[in-house]
Amino acid sequence: GERPLLESHGLRLVNARIGEGESAIKHCSDIEAEDCYFDGRYPFWHVSNFRIHYCHFAVGARSALWYSDHLTMTDTVIDGPKMFREMSDIRIRHVRINDADEIFWRCRNLDIRDLEIHDGTYPFMFCENLRIDGLKSDSKYVFQYCRNVEIHNARIVTKDSFWECEDVTIYDSYLNGEYLAWHSNNVRLVNCHLAGEQLLCYANNLKLENCTFDADCDRLFEYFSVD
Repeated sequence: GERPLLESHGLRLVNARIGEGESAIKHCSDIEAEDCYFDGRYPFWHVSNFRIHYCHFAVGARSALWYSDHLTMTDTVIDGPKMFREMSDIRIRHVRINDADEIFWRCRNLDIRDLEIHDGTYPFMFCENLRIDGLKSDSKYVFQYCRNVEIHNARIVTKDSFWECEDVTIYDSYLNGEYLAWHSNNVRLVNCHLAGEQLLCYANNLKLENCTFDADCDRLFEYFSVD
């Protein structure tokens, strides 16, 4: 049904199933969901201080987490698109997102470890204050218009990544795709391997430390400044 748990506070859900309907947990705080299944639209909107453990968001649970803050999510599988919109203070551990279409838009203060994202377009658009350790991604157009980003141990296969980003540092990662870091400012790559074409063009204050490139990389460094 519609909004069955509206304005609930101090609520713990265990082995619950949220089916068809909209906005099941809206305008709520201090919520914990463990081993739950979500299949209705927009289940967590305007929620503060909540924890999601060992849960599954099915395809029907699209746009599940918007306009919320202080979330911890662990060991969860997400099949619905457009997750995480205009949120702050997010902690992610061991999560797999199978439809990464428009996830993490306009989010800030993210602490992420061991995340897999697949398919979809434009993950992490307009994010700020983002730290990731352990990322596997084959989604398109990742990390655009982001600020203050630190990434470790990532494998990213994409196109148009880190476009117009500022203050980004990437360590010990594999980056494969076209148009890497175009029109960016203060991007630093450390111990990274890069593959693809037309990389690092129009980049300002670019730093490369102990990086390697595939032999077939072509059309790199067009109108750039690099150390």
